[in-house]
Amino acid sequence: MLLNLIGWTRVSISVEWFRRGYTGLYVGRVLRKLLVGIAAFAVLVAGVGTARLVLPRDDAADGAVKQLRYLREEIEAGADHDAQRQFPEGYFFLNVLYGLTWVQVGLEDSARAPEAALQARWALDRIKSPDGTAPFDPSLRPRYGVFHAGWTNWLRGGLIALKQSEAREIDEYTSASVELASAFRRSKTPYLQAYPGQAWPVDSTIAMASLSLYDELVAPRFARTTSAWIAAVKKQLDPETGLMPHQAAPVVTGARATSQSIIHRFLVEIDAGFARSQYEVFRERFVTKVGVREYPKGIGGKGDVDSGPLLLGISLSATAVTMGAARVQHDPLADQLGREGDLIGLPVSGLRTKRYAFGLLPIGDAFVAWSATARPLVADEQPELYSGSWWWRVPWLILLWLPVLVLLGLIRWRGRRRVHGYADRKPQCAIPGVAGAADQPDQTAASG
Repeated sequence: MLLNLIGWTRVSISVEWFRRGYTGLYVGRVLRKLLVGIAAFAVLVAGVGTARLVLPRDDAADGAVKQLRYLREEIEAGADHDAQRQFPEGYFFLNVLYGLTWVQVGLEDSARAPEAALQARWALDRIKSPDGTAPFDPSLRPRYGVFHAGWTNWLRGGLIALKQSEAREIDEYTSASVELASAFRRSKTPYLQAYPGQAWPVDSTIAMASLSLYDELVAPRFARTTSAWIAAVKKQLDPETGLMPHQAAPVVTGARATSQSIIHRFLVEIDAGFARSQYEVFRERFVTKVGVREYPKGIGGKGDVDSGPLLLGISLSATAVTMGAARVQHDPLADQLGREGDLIGLPVSGLRTKRYAFGLLPIGDAFVAWSATARPLVADEQPELYSGSWWWRVPWLILLWLPVLVLLGLIRWRGRRRVHGYADRKPQCAIPGVAGAADQPDQTAASG
């Protein structure tokens, strides 16, 4: 019995010593390993983000071709029909931007021009199909309204610019341009209807740019029409900002970034001097250190189907498209917006394809690819607008590395706490009256 009692006593002491000592030690070690793992991941994220902010960027055309491969697969799988259920012109936009991006890639690299023409022609056929014209009214002049006519004619002109077109395509470009010019000459306003009773200046800007493109690529024919249009536009600017309004009918609304970002992509092809002055105002009133506001500075407003949800007034769609406007204006802002997109857009790049936001929104990739490769088709290269500044990167670098520093500090604090806590810990006996080894007196000292 005595031996059994001594044995159970030792077991009880060991269990209690483990519970009070080793359990806390084990939990501490697990927590420390977890913190180390999180810190390692944070270092990886910060390192990749820093590289995207400071290292030379990959060729825009190469990245765009990867995105275009991804988009072609998605379109063939029905992504354009899915987009139509999400946006009023989703089907049209996804296809026309796919074709226009190929045009820009082909103009950037002549070796890719044959494939670019093939892909642009494929996109053109899709936007002229019944699916492409379904949302639009064929009774309008030009046929299907200026939105459909303008974008389609610009793509036709892009195909001609690649120098891969056929005679019938030039004839089609001519007849469509004549129809557009006739509609503008007969109109009492510089802004034609996109839908019955509805007009947006951005749509007429694209259509007019397609006429300027025709004059440069085929034959000088519409110079008077474009000059008269510019003169009329200057008389109907938004009084608040001095920019072209967002909507012209049924009511006139103030300038907004969703339309301005596209206007400044095309206006340079019509009148480079007027385009530069308008872009400078846009940059001053809408561009911030973190993105592009949907409404001018000092003016609030809500997001809608055009702008998407606004984050502190910033429109992500307008920010992405402004990258293209900045490129044609030779503004270093384009590089900043591109790097920020690579940082927060969660791009996934493989050997063949590339997509942003894990490919959740193909039409978003279409706008990014089109903007990242934007270039004037016929306008002269604009002088550099700003010298650019490196300091815009600093807030992003702080945001990237601050969590790493906090985690490393926490790991160091946990390590110090663990060392001091272990040194001070004295396991206690589980049974009253039985002393543990740590509580026994020094026998040598007692005998002395």
